[in-house]
Amino acid sequence: MHALLLPPGPALLEAVRRALDGGPAVLPLSPDLPRPALDAALAALRPTHLVTPDGVRRLPGGVPSDAAVIIATSGSTGTPKGVELPAGALTASARASLRRIGARPGERWLCCLPTSHISGMQVLVRSLLSGTDPVIHPRFSPEEAAASGAEHVSLVPTQLRRMIDAGVDLGRFRTILLGGAAALPGLLDEARRAGARVVVTYGMSETAGGCVYDGLPLDGVEVKAGGDGRIRIRGPVLFTGYRLREERPFEDGWFVTSDLGVIEDGRLTVLGRADDVIITGGEKVVASAVARVLAEHPGVRDVAVVGRPDPEWGEVVVAVVAGEVTRDGLRAFAKERLPAYAAPKVVEVVPEIPLLPNGKPDLVALRNGSGAFPGNGGGSA
Repeated sequence: MHALLLPPGPALLEAVRRALDGGPAVLPLSPDLPRPALDAALAALRPTHLVTPDGVRRLPGGVPSDAAVIIATSGSTGTPKGVELPAGALTASARASLRRIGARPGERWLCCLPTSHISGMQVLVRSLLSGTDPVIHPRFSPEEAAASGAEHVSLVPTQLRRMIDAGVDLGRFRTILLGGAAALPGLLDEARRAGARVVVTYGMSETAGGCVYDGLPLDGVEVKAGGDGRIRIRGPVLFTGYRLREERPFEDGWFVTSDLGVIEDGRLTVLGRADDVIITGGEKVVASAVARVLAEHPGVRDVAVVGRPDPEWGEVVVAVVAGEVTRDGLRAFAKERLPAYAAPKVVEVVPEIPLLPNGKPDLVALRNGSGAFPGNGGGSA
């Protein structure tokens, strides 16, 4: 199993091609990883070789893998966990995606997401199945993305927001797949008014990326919500397990996710994560539900909601907002639409929501408070 410490480009794409054809399994890692994080990933996932632009080096204590691709996923804390994906899962996902959006052979994809994450990796796989080379942008720029000439692109909501704010022509893309984090309704409305064809996806590394498009499962994928409210997924897109771990979150062939959802008329609505609950003064508050309400405020451009420890309340509801709001104004807005205990007691205004490399909000930074990122103001309390 080869750990790839390569920038996005032809060498990485060729390594993925070989892995899908039965060659050595690959573990793509970001070349920008700090040395301690790289050492932790190599120690936990134990690849047999390390591939860099300077060549291939055998690593001591490496363990082969029967998978094609291993995606390291650990959020912002904890020991890296390796999601083992067989070639069949990756290609089943990519083929179903191409069919669902009506992509034609020869159409090109823009890759402007990290290839060490499943969203970027699947852009490479879709490109290989389409018979094209992806357009690769190591760093995201709204203007460069719009001028890429690609027909299809995968974005996270923050990237889409920045494209809208830059005033670029979103209609240049035949499809924008949007995933990685919850998309606020106002963002989708703006994008579609700007001419974008946005398809909202739901999935994760364990499902080889997005496996539900606009609430409907891809071909061959089954989705249900159990009695505990957790979303369960079955189908050819699933991972086989976590590398070198006994943990297996399966029930009778169904992968049990950490997300809560409901299914109505065959369409899935994701409510949030099972650990997305803030308990404040004994009341339970679903952070993502509060964020959706706050996003309707005309002064809110982007928002994330978290709980922070508090000696009196246990936790307090904190809204971190990009936009122009005040604490009292946002609390009043929330109280008209939510129970009073769910209104944020703390409001912090930032230039941008801090993100992880995969485009998801950096919840650790958000929970740590105003010292974790610059630009706070507008009514912290």
